[in-house]
Amino acid sequence: MSSLTTLEKKRLENLFGMGGGYVLDLTNNTFAEFFRENADVNIYAGKYDINGDSKARRLRAFWEVEPDEVVGNVILQLLALWHYENPQPNAKESANAEACTRTVERLLGRAVALETTETEFLKQDFGDASLSKIPIDGSLLPILESRLVEATRCLQADAPLALIFLCGSVLEGLLISVARAKPKEFNQAAGSPKRDGKVKPFNEWYLRELIDVAHELGYLGLDVLKHGHTLRDFRNYIHPFQQMSEHFNPDKHTARISLQVLKAAIADLSGERP
Repeated sequence: MSSLTTLEKKRLENLFGMGGGYVLDLTNNTFAEFFRENADVNIYAGKYDINGDSKARRLRAFWEVEPDEVVGNVILQLLALWHYENPQPNAKESANAEACTRTVERLLGRAVALETTETEFLKQDFGDASLSKIPIDGSLLPILESRLVEATRCLQADAPLALIFLCGSVLEGLLISVARAKPKEFNQAAGSPKRDGKVKPFNEWYLRELIDVAHELGYLGLDVLKHGHTLRDFRNYIHPFQQMSEHFNPDKHTARISLQVLKAAIADLSGERP
């Protein structure tokens, strides 16, 4: 069982809105999917209904049944989801989120950088976005470098949608390259995606899974985890009908966030983060 304290649980329950039996805005289906992706468990199994059948009660049971590392990783992903759903939290919410981040730090036994706001993130200088220190296959490197240059030109040309797609593709290529260079670490990570109990081949990992595991292993910072998922969501609008149904119209601000995510990821992966 995890070592969550009563106070830590109360903070988490408050942040995730668990008072009414809910967990964030997750439906029964998305709640089940979340746990399959992030813990490789069936949250609707009998072992998690010891407190009752609501999503909040099952999450509380998960905290009681599973060890610190597994619980810490799930809370970390819930925090990332909370930050995505609350881009401009008030002071009280931010303080609670920071306290919950420290809880994750304790459970995982490692430092977890505190969340940065979108404004703070955009102000950071990650230096020149060089791919030279990242383990990338020699034949793939010029392709990624070309796309990175083109993405920068898209920002200057006010072509945000094209920039988003390019940034998403470069980030995916970089993370798959790092995973292939460090297969044991990525395959043994708690968040590695599985099918029938076996870790999926790297070329079948979703960008979401690559980001999560790279962060779990310490290759990507918490700010890249949050804003990287934002970029991933933006990139999904490559499907025109999805863009139409959700009325998504990217602007230059959206483009700047996407390019900044990529620059931060490159700095993290190359070990040159200021």
